[in-house]
Amino acid sequence: MIMFERINRLFPVWAVLLAVIAAFEPQLFVGLKADIKTLLVVIMFAMGLTLTREDFARVIKAPKPIAVGVILQFLIMPVAALLVSRVLGLSPELTTGMILVGATAGGTSSNVMTWLAGGHVALSVSMTMVSTVISVVATPFITWLLVGQTIDVPVLGMLMSIAQLVIAPIALGVIVHHLLGARIRKIESALATLAMAAIVLIIAIVVALNAGNLATLGPIVAIAVIAHNSIGLAGGYWLSRALGFDIRTARTIAFEVGLQNSGLAVTLANQFFTAGAALPGALFSVWHNVSGSVLAGYWKQRGVPFHGETSKASESTGR
Repeated sequence: MIMFERINRLFPVWAVLLAVIAAFEPQLFVGLKADIKTLLVVIMFAMGLTLTREDFARVIKAPKPIAVGVILQFLIMPVAALLVSRVLGLSPELTTGMILVGATAGGTSSNVMTWLAGGHVALSVSMTMVSTVISVVATPFITWLLVGQTIDVPVLGMLMSIAQLVIAPIALGVIVHHLLGARIRKIESALATLAMAAIVLIIAIVVALNAGNLATLGPIVAIAVIAHNSIGLAGGYWLSRALGFDIRTARTIAFEVGLQNSGLAVTLANQFFTAGAALPGALFSVWHNVSGSVLAGYWKQRGVPFHGETSKASESTGR
């Protein structure tokens, strides 16, 4: 399992490497467009396999930080996506892609980055789980609310698709974990590698589909994605601190808010909109793993100061 852990730590490297290959050799990946949905199902199933009954119990035991994290998730990221798109003058197609990224749930990479940064991993998993369930309704509704005036948003179709692509495979994974829990725990690193490989392949496919537009659209979309991700990380952290949460909890919420399930955004863009609308999600997938890794390493190096923490903070983490 040590081999898989080493492979997983290089997630950002694999993402950038495959994206570069796809940009220069798009023919290697364009034929896999129809497999994006299957790859997302693999990711969600792998996530479900790692969830236990204890993860669900934590939602009841520590509702406050989970509620705050989820609210900030669906408030900061969609609004930031719209504002960044308007400031940069993005087309309706790209704006839709940005909104899709902002309106999805927290990504599974937030759990990994939280662990690397010394945050609350259990809290991170709980927030990801809750935001993923809520996203079935929230993602299509928020997308319609913010861009429905300029582009047709198939709300019902998106809702049904998210239920099939996200909730069903996660539920199946939870059931399998319940039946084979001891065996699953032994291969969790391998499951993480499988999910990582699926995410990296989705990135490569979308980059390949947009290879012809990268020279013209790539730079401006990259700026938009970096700004969007930065607002999410900073907003999640500082608003959590302003609400009285301790540093470890604030770091956890920051990753949950700033790191999105961009694989789902890419899949929805391809299914209901255009390949161009999937470009922000693909670039976000690459960038948020890079920025998340850098920030996690910085926070890990700084450690967690214990002076000045309040009793309210410890209550917020359910301890």
